[in-house]
Amino acid sequence: MDYEAVIGMEVHAQLLTESKMFCRCSADYAAAEPNTHVCPVCLGMPGVLPVINRKAVEYTIMMALALHCQIPELSKFDRKNYFYPDLPKGYQISQYDLPLSRDGWLEIEAGGKIRHIGIERVHLEEDTAKLVHLGGHSLVDFNRSGVPLMEIVSRPDIRTPEEARQYLTKLRTILRYLGVNSGSMEEGAMRCETNISLRPKSTDELGTKVEVKNLNSFHSVKLALEYEIERQANVLEMGGRIEQVTMGWDEARGVTVVQRSKEYAHDYRYFPEPDLPPLVLSQEWVEGIRARLPELPDARRNRFTEQYGLSCHDAGVLTAERVVADYFESCVRAYPPIPPWQGGKEGGAKTVANWITGELFRLLKTVDVGIEAIKITPDALAELLTLVEKGSISISVAKDVFAEMFKTGRPAIQIVEEKGLAQISDTEELSRIIEQVIAENSGPVAEYLGGKEPVLRFLVGQVMKATRGQANPHLVNELLKEKLYD
Repeated sequence: MDYEAVIGMEVHAQLLTESKMFCRCSADYAAAEPNTHVCPVCLGMPGVLPVINRKAVEYTIMMALALHCQIPELSKFDRKNYFYPDLPKGYQISQYDLPLSRDGWLEIEAGGKIRHIGIERVHLEEDTAKLVHLGGHSLVDFNRSGVPLMEIVSRPDIRTPEEARQYLTKLRTILRYLGVNSGSMEEGAMRCETNISLRPKSTDELGTKVEVKNLNSFHSVKLALEYEIERQANVLEMGGRIEQVTMGWDEARGVTVVQRSKEYAHDYRYFPEPDLPPLVLSQEWVEGIRARLPELPDARRNRFTEQYGLSCHDAGVLTAERVVADYFESCVRAYPPIPPWQGGKEGGAKTVANWITGELFRLLKTVDVGIEAIKITPDALAELLTLVEKGSISISVAKDVFAEMFKTGRPAIQIVEEKGLAQISDTEELSRIIEQVIAENSGPVAEYLGGKEPVLRFLVGQVMKATRGQANPHLVNELLKEKLYD
């Protein structure tokens, strides 16, 4: 029997606020010694009272609006009761029946098709402490306890592991565009769990869902789902029954393993948090947040294709990260191309896009840093491109200069002058070099004169080699043809 996967995702994203969710402890604990960013509130001491972090609420609403969610006028926090060593109070302050938002959607592209994925809700809660396992002992670090944690719950609209990966990639891009989350799964700032069940194809019935945890990368999500789909299909084909359990992904072995039976909502005994007042979300405040939203990835990608004439692929690459898109537009503003009637070429934005997605991305990979850390300013890149546009240096020389700029941050003109890299456009000097190349390559010259036009590229290459790539290639072509037919 052919089966179809029904997949839903739960994504937890730590919010980039200065303080924790319900106290004033610093939420920036990454480099801190264990249990140094703590206070009686996030340690769950008796008698303490939580206070809501307004910025965390605002960030959650920003993400909800970016996902086209509805924002209710009233929301509240609830106690989610369960006992685990990383939960000092014996309950987690979360949201249940009145979350900050619900009923949104996100579009992804997978397999050449646009898929509409429903968003059940985006709500806010506090993070738990972190367990550190050393040998036969388990230690608890409470620095993470109480950090604002936004949860994004999708509807079971995802059908393939690749769609799940694309969904997570799109979410991460939006989170980073908004500046509310770093998007790092490796550091635990963004975490996800997936629920998956199988059903016979072309049916609407839902099978028993299995939750999969311990997914620390988008690649792990894809692998875990592929394995779980195959596992469940084999169980069903053998007449077995799928149990509702929580599975963990074993990265080393490439398998899912049973962790525990799956809890239901009633197991947590949710009830309203008595120490926190309900939240009244005025339409005026919500619309004020909406007005501050930046241009989001899809809208920016579409604008890049229309405004700059970029291909959908190039526009998608440039808008995948907000910092890259910002750098690109700053470079375009700094490099208004020379008009054609002044000897320039059209398509300045395309030229900038080619250099960023080509040479710059290549160099960034060699040093493993982000574009925000580079030493080449938009004005500096514009200066280099102008030198190429005016014919002062060749493309090949420009790439070498660019690499030096990337390494040192020095301006292009300084590097060109210091190393004597200016393009040779002197007709007399080039004529002399061309005559020498013709004299040394009588065979290829005869072939060209005999009708083999592609041989001209070889002769041009010999001239460029003799000038160390500094000859003006356009002028070389013209002069070479003239000399060959003299």
